[in-house]
Amino acid sequence: MNTRQIVEAILFASDAPLKADEIARADEQLDEDRVEEAIDALRREYDEAERAFQVAEVAEGYQLLTRPDFAPYLERFDTVPRPSRLSGPALETLAIVAYRQPIGRVEVEYIRGVSSSGVLRSLQDRGLIEVVGRAESLGRPLLYGTTSRFLEHFGFATLEELPRPEELPIVLRERIPLGDEEGEPELQPEIFATPEPGVPEA
Repeated sequence: MNTRQIVEAILFASDAPLKADEIARADEQLDEDRVEEAIDALRREYDEAERAFQVAEVAEGYQLLTRPDFAPYLERFDTVPRPSRLSGPALETLAIVAYRQPIGRVEVEYIRGVSSSGVLRSLQDRGLIEVVGRAESLGRPLLYGTTSRFLEHFGFATLEELPRPEELPIVLRERIPLGDEEGEPELQPEIFATPEPGVPEA
């Protein structure tokens, strides 16, 4: 068997993205460069043959996935796995964490205008966010950030693939510090209420 066949077999069998160094562990003769070369060759082969699947970069790794064009056909089958849907509040909270991370619960709640502890806990349970540290402010509150599962869920290779800040409402575009956790915020909430022209409200 050649390197390309080995890499293809591993990607086919894996249900999660794998990095080049992880794939290289399959054989003593493999290294990251040979794995990358094999992946490039597989991509060209699939494109030229117009295969229904592709090697996609997801969560800083590689995964064999069906091309998006075939999603309407797959949705007709209950046996085809599909990612669970997130509620509106969960998506809103997740977007805030993704663009403002590391971020604490108080800041999330100030931006959303409602209690968010339950939503944050739910996102943690789903593995989409995690505690990444503690703030230096009073009480040293927990700070949240996104996980590799977040990238995998939305099909991003890295956080750099998130939409550009200028395409977003002001609430996500600019990081403006809050006041003391137990004091008054330094900003007036209405600054977050006006999205940029042409951008729908969250």
